[in-house]
Amino acid sequence: MTRKRRRLILLGGGMTGLAAATAMVLTAFSGNLVFFYGPSELLAKGIGPGRLVRIGGLVEQHSVAHLDGGREVRFRVTDGKTDLPVVYDGVLPDLFREGQGVVAEGKLNGSGVFVASSVLAKHDEKYMPPDVAAALKKAGRWQEGGKPPP
Repeated sequence: MTRKRRRLILLGGGMTGLAAATAMVLTAFSGNLVFFYGPSELLAKGIGPGRLVRIGGLVEQHSVAHLDGGREVRFRVTDGKTDLPVVYDGVLPDLFREGQGVVAEGKLNGSGVFVASSVLAKHDEKYMPPDVAAALKKAGRWQEGGKPPP
């Protein structure tokens, strides 16, 4: 076997190994590429109880209930078509409120209730941290609607 042929075989083997490794990585990530599911998607995919997933949507109006001295919270997340009951035991983010976007990570239990281990509140592009808004108001540069003047 010539040197050139050995080099080509080695190069071909290396490329095959790289292609196989890339295929395995992409296959492993295929189920986890979605950042979160909406309630309708979650039910349509038939994800069973006990699997860790993220759900996202809006907190349904008049659905928030604080239990157990205010630490346990029950609410419903909706995407406009389907709503899903959520239970969370912990401190909620400051931006959490009815009608606001939310992403919760957790598992479905056997009765179809989503038991969240963490809750993140989403905000729109007009959001401004309260301390920055207070500083702008104090300086007289605050404009209603959330956007300061240039």
